[in-house]
Amino acid sequence: AIFDRDTGTSVFESGAILVYLAEKSGKFLPASGPGRAKVLEWLFWQTGGYGPMLGQLSHFARAAPEPVPYAINRFTAEAKRLMGVLDWRLGEAEYVAGDYSIADMAIYPWTPYALTGLKQIDPALQTPNIDRWVAAVAARPGVQAGMAVPKI
Repeated sequence: AIFDRDTGTSVFESGAILVYLAEKSGKFLPASGPGRAKVLEWLFWQTGGYGPMLGQLSHFARAAPEPVPYAINRFTAEAKRLMGVLDWRLGEAEYVAGDYSIADMAIYPWTPYALTGLKQIDPALQTPNIDRWVAAVAARPGVQAGMAVPKI
């Protein structure tokens, strides 16, 4: 959650926060048209599926008090499917919505860790487009600063 002291506005949920900040700054989200729609569809793809599925996989594979094979298999398969969708998209575009945007900001933090885990489960998993994108996003100074904030 954030509170904008300039406007007295409070906003919660990561996708809503990213839209709010992008609109306030005029950066990383087109004001209208097909470009805006593309950013929003990928942002909602992350908030509605990618993040929740990767989170469930992480929980059942690493944090559950006892292994639940059905859950591990189900969320592994879904995570691999979603990685396939992301890799396909990044084969078409430099960033998920074309230009670097709030969609990349939402998707990126989940990806390196999840990809490492999935490649441990399935060493044959190939994600060349995601690998390129992860390196490109990780090289951005703003991303480096942001990723240094949560001391994990």
